[in-house]
Amino acid sequence: MDAKIKERIDTWLTGSFDDATKAALKKIQAENPDELTDAFYRNLEFGTGGLRGIMGVGTNRVNKYTIGMATQGFANYLNKTYPGGEIRVAIAHDSRNNSRQFAEITANVMAANGIKVFLFEALRPTPELSFAIRHLGCQGGVVCTASHNPKEYNGYKAYWNDGGQLVPPHDKNVIAEVDKIASIDDVKWNGGESRITLIGKDLDEAYWQMAKGLSVYPDVIAKQHDLKIVYTPIHGTGIKLVPELLKRYGFTNVTIVEEQAEPDGNFPTVVYPNPEESEAMSIGLKKAKAIDADILLGTDPDADRVGIAIKDTKGEWLLVNGNQTALLAFSYLIEARKSKGIAKPNDMVVKTIVTTDMIDRFAKENGVKCYNVLTGFKWIAELIKEKEGVEDYIIGGEESYGLLVGSKLRDKDAVSAVAILCEMAAYAKENGKSLFEQLVELYVKYGFFKESLISITKKGMRGQEEIAEMMQSYRDNPPQTINGSQVVELLDYELKKGKNLQTGKEWEIKLPKSNVLQFILEDGSKISARPSGTEPKIKFYFSVNTRLTSTADYDKVHAGLDKRIQGIISDMKLK
Repeated sequence: MDAKIKERIDTWLTGSFDDATKAALKKIQAENPDELTDAFYRNLEFGTGGLRGIMGVGTNRVNKYTIGMATQGFANYLNKTYPGGEIRVAIAHDSRNNSRQFAEITANVMAANGIKVFLFEALRPTPELSFAIRHLGCQGGVVCTASHNPKEYNGYKAYWNDGGQLVPPHDKNVIAEVDKIASIDDVKWNGGESRITLIGKDLDEAYWQMAKGLSVYPDVIAKQHDLKIVYTPIHGTGIKLVPELLKRYGFTNVTIVEEQAEPDGNFPTVVYPNPEESEAMSIGLKKAKAIDADILLGTDPDADRVGIAIKDTKGEWLLVNGNQTALLAFSYLIEARKSKGIAKPNDMVVKTIVTTDMIDRFAKENGVKCYNVLTGFKWIAELIKEKEGVEDYIIGGEESYGLLVGSKLRDKDAVSAVAILCEMAAYAKENGKSLFEQLVELYVKYGFFKESLISITKKGMRGQEEIAEMMQSYRDNPPQTINGSQVVELLDYELKKGKNLQTGKEWEIKLPKSNVLQFILEDGSKISARPSGTEPKIKFYFSVNTRLTSTADYDKVHAGLDKRIQGIISDMKLK
């Protein structure tokens, strides 16, 4: 065993760790020594989004000690940044195993460092935490969650005073402070309990009132109040806010998927509690079919992502991907604002660089500025802050099932998105259309864009190295052609440089550094390669497009676009 790993294990066996932790470590030593290498080969990285990993004993695991050390670093940075005055933080947690314990540890460490803490009395959605930071005038916040990861995972997301996740320079500065915490003895574990205030119902009420104010067509909902809605919280926090918000919007025919209604960190009915996964939506889909619903919606455990399913023209149910959901939501709000006469010349929308470019086209043709930012909702939040008072933010979204309507909070919000998407379905029904028909009509008018995504996981100590080698190979030797089409441009967001591979012309990419590569092909296809910041995986995003001359040609053209994507995947040897 590596000497460094052995030293870390010895520290945990002899240091100020509790007896239960030491006993658990000795049990692993005796029964599964190979597991110790992965559990101790490094310190769990506090990344730009916070902390995330598998729960268990070890320096590379999420446990009360790694949570406490990370929180001490964050508290140190808050105290350095705001000397002298009262510092406030809000803390929330999701339905995962140990999330309440981790939230209470985070609260205790913050309070022991002289910080005023607002701790939610029980589990709440991540977007409500973002809202609470702004509503209560906090300087920071934490939500204990691992979002949509499997049940073995936990962690936390760290937030700044605008209600958005950490961005430069705060992200790197917090990381530097966390890295300075060398031992659990550096952590102030308790002593500030009087500084902790429990919050709950008052914040729920304030959130519901804010979210209800986002409705554009309450009169249409009144007419279509019996729209058949099926909703699943997938054992998560959405159950706390979504049903009540739908009721306040005026919807009277909402069916909750009972099998997934109870918050449960074991996620007993799913492998991945992620609305992006068809398996996670399958029970809801069965229910929707049984009652002939109009729309199915599902939110992930911390209720910041939303997935939907709708019926096509043949009456078959279709799980809508994040790009399509974003396109429908963006187009609905832009057109609704125009038709109601509330659109402004400085209206703007925001999306990420891997989200469908069809939104850019739609926004441009409707006179609305569309900004593109790096992947991660924190960059959308940062742009909202930058443009505040100058441009009027309407909606932001990303292909990974994240939407934010309005700027009263600064993270993706599946709770309010569920209500707006239901309003959108009601509006379509009032006008004699289905959401699917609306989607196809958009393709006819603005071009048919189809997107897809694959993730390649590389586990263990070599995993991250293999991913880095793959990215370096693409940088050093970019492909000349992909699937028979010339690669025209290479966009390297790490080097902040774009290059026309045919003319040699180069230009600066005016976004922060990020390890993302994009290949733009002559036929309009776009391939993006991006290693995950929280998991040992690399994601490849594919976007292809063509003309759709009539709705009757949808199936044939859709099949052709799908074939193009499969051709790209095959040519790049990604499967």
